Amino acid sequence: MLNWRDPKNPKSGGAEYVTSEHCKAWVKAGHKVTWFTSKYSGGKDIETVDGIKFIRRGNSNTVYLLAPLYYLFSKEKFDLVIDQIHGLPFFTPLYVRKPKIAFIHEVASEIWDYMFPFPINKIGKSIEPFYFKLYKDIKFWTDSDSTIDDLEKQGIARNYITSINCPISNKTLEIFPKKEEKFTLIFVSRVVKMKGIEEVIRAFFYILRIHKNSQLWIVGDGEKNYVEELKDTMKSFSISPKVRFLGKVSEKKKIELLRKAHILLHASVKEGWGLVVIEAASQATPSVVYNVSGLKDSVKNGKTGMVLRENSAKEMANAALELFLNKKRYKEFQNNCLKWADSLTWEKATKQSLDLINNVCKKYAKKI
Repeated sequence: MLNWRDPKNPKSGGAEYVTSEHCKAWVKAGHKVTWFTSKYSGGKDIETVDGIKFIRRGNSNTVYLLAPLYYLFSKEKFDLVIDQIHGLPFFTPLYVRKPKIAFIHEVASEIWDYMFPFPINKIGKSIEPFYFKLYKDIKFWTDSDSTIDDLEKQGIARNYITSINCPISNKTLEIFPKKEEKFTLIFVSRVVKMKGIEEVIRAFFYILRIHKNSQLWIVGDGEKNYVEELKDTMKSFSISPKVRFLGKVSEKKKIELLRKAHILLHASVKEGWGLVVIEAASQATPSVVYNVSGLKDSVKNGKTGMVLRENSAKEMANAALELFLNKKRYKEFQNNCLKWADSLTWEKATKQSLDLINNVCKKYAKKI
């Protein structure tokens, strides 16, 4: 497994959590798994966790250069290489002659503009069409059907792509929980521009105009300067007293907050899936989200939440208010949320990924 981060990295996210769950299942099935990744402060260069051997070299940039050196010159021999793509791939078609799988959570495209300054954003976007041509004969694994659509636009044949939805680790509730007395909106993600935090704050501003007894919880950390900018923006909107920045919290605390909130708001530019949407659903909390890849898959529109027809803060505010104020409909959504979250299991997902890696290796064996 080639991935720029691992679950212990302070900057790890949903992609690393999902990857580790699959890797642990492969170990239990009898496979030997090595995860090559970047170093981080305080992390060990080599360690084994849950049966997975982690090799850490370089940083999040140089890891791409060091991966081929490790693959070619280490004493380890591999039957399969999984090239996990986060904006950039590991370019395995250039040096790996064994079976390969490209594991991608989302096609970056416009994400480059949100995450990097000029000219790096332009360079990143221009590289994408090139490397997708390089990978056109390789099997792809992704999280959602909308990413399959995005990959097809990049020239990857649909029958070369497998979509495996992402379950969650926490338990789904069996009964409706007690919610906050105030109308409570929650945002859970890294606090960065591409995750749509500014759109969520604007939406909350519109909500307060109509429903003053409301509050917004922001869960997740980000760059200190950016967080301070957001707080200044809220002061200018005069909504600061109604917003709580909770920062990074434990998994237990996150689930507790999702359970107490009424609606999750998510306005990301793009997602691979939207794991937090399923976590919210497991706590009988519907979501109102922008109509983008990933989020439109993890939300069952009109059943477990609302996928907006128009991606705007006003539309988000209107949809959230409409759902909350219609008590009968809100309860129907809560019930659907619990069923949807409960239908996604790691047993199903890891069986799919095991079938995928075994089939890729078998097809390669037949060729030789």
